[in-house]
Formats: sequence, structure tokens, C-alpha cells
Amino acid sequence: MIEISERDDSVVFAVRVTPRASRDAIEGEYQGALKVRLTAPPVEDRANDALRRFLAARLNVPVSAVRIMGGEKSRNKRVAVAGITRAQVISLAPIAEAKKD
Repeated sequence: MIEISERDDSVVFAVRVTPRASRDAIEGEYQGALKVRLTAPPVEDRANDALRRFLAARLNVPVSAVRIMGGEKSRNKRVAVAGITRAQVISLAPIAEAKKD
């Protein structure tokens, strides 16, 4: 189960990033985090920027609404997204939710 908390007008959750993947994709859940594969390399903040753009597109919010709160130099990150609900984050990983049942 993805660890999700709500703060002010944002939803905060953990993300596990795999950079230099063959395609950008959400692969479900990994140890309490949303597992995301990105084609961008982990240099000069390119993977972080790609993550922000990817999540913004999937959640239908502006890129400015997606903020990396921790783990900028790590595969494990804490992300805050303004203007969404907990259910929207859960809907990103239907594979993880289906396995839980």
C-alpha cells in the first residue's frame, strides 16, 4: 500500500524512481511507494524534472503543483502535489491495489 498523507491543500506520497528506463511508466507499488520508471538520466536534476512533468500530466495538474520535498539525489523521494485527492494518487497504481485484494 502506498504511504499517502494530506497536508494543507496537498497530498504527499513516496515515489521510487528508476531512471534511464526504456519508457516513462508507472509500474505499481514498491515498498510503500509509487514505482515510476523514467527515460531521463539521474544527472543535473533531469530525472527530477521528468518526474514532476510526468506526474503533472498523469494527475492533470500544472507542473508547478508538483514539488519534490525530499530525496532529490535518491531513488526514493517524497512528493507533494497540490490540488488533488488521495484517491487520485491511488488510481495511478491500479495494479498495486488489485494485488492487495
